[in-house]
Amino acid sequence: MSCIEFHEVQKSFGSKKALDGLSFDVECQESVALIGPNGAGKSTTLKILAGLIKPDSGEVKIGGFDPDSIEAKRIMGYLPEDASPYLTLSVKENLEYIGALRKTDGLEQKVEFLLNIMELNEYRNSRVSTLSRGNRQKLSIALAIIHDPKIMLLDEPLNYLDIPTQERIIKYFKGMNATFLVSTHIMSIAERFTKSALIINNGRLVWSGQIDELKEMSRQEDMTVEGVISKIMGES
Repeated sequence: MSCIEFHEVQKSFGSKKALDGLSFDVECQESVALIGPNGAGKSTTLKILAGLIKPDSGEVKIGGFDPDSIEAKRIMGYLPEDASPYLTLSVKENLEYIGALRKTDGLEQKVEFLLNIMELNEYRNSRVSTLSRGNRQKLSIALAIIHDPKIMLLDEPLNYLDIPTQERIIKYFKGMNATFLVSTHIMSIAERFTKSALIINNGRLVWSGQIDELKEMSRQEDMTVEGVISKIMGES
């Protein structure tokens, strides 16, 4: 069964076509990177899957449900590229509020766990407006996973994070027993998260396969993986 279904999706904003018949599936408990340059349609794809915007046409399902349904929201965790926790609330208040909305079981214990795992304990009573961009990102990740979602939609999840923090969070994600779709324009991030990749450009799928295949092509073509991706997109 596919946990993410995205079939023949069209989406335009005014005269600009963001998605042009994009189709792909992600199997349950699979981790897939959605790769492409800025403006390729990655964030639009994740927003449609998260139920934030509706496609002009096409079929989209999350765990078999419409993305805008309560059933989908219960099993989905979404991290937007520029996540914005409530700035006037403290770190702990953000977690308690979102956790309550998500009807998280054992909320008090989960809040304490996330404060520790994200190394935010010393900022627990600090207003979010006073935090660094890195600490805001860690809080945003905690808010996305507080209800133990089974399907994760991550848009540039490692923004603003130092390398040790990135490695710790990737390790945590890999232990979640969830389905992941990770949007990024940075190949090295895709490699660390997933084994499979979808490459999109101008709202269309131009390549799908294993990340190791891209590495092999880069050796054969005597260019970087990024160069191979650019070549693939240029030929589409």
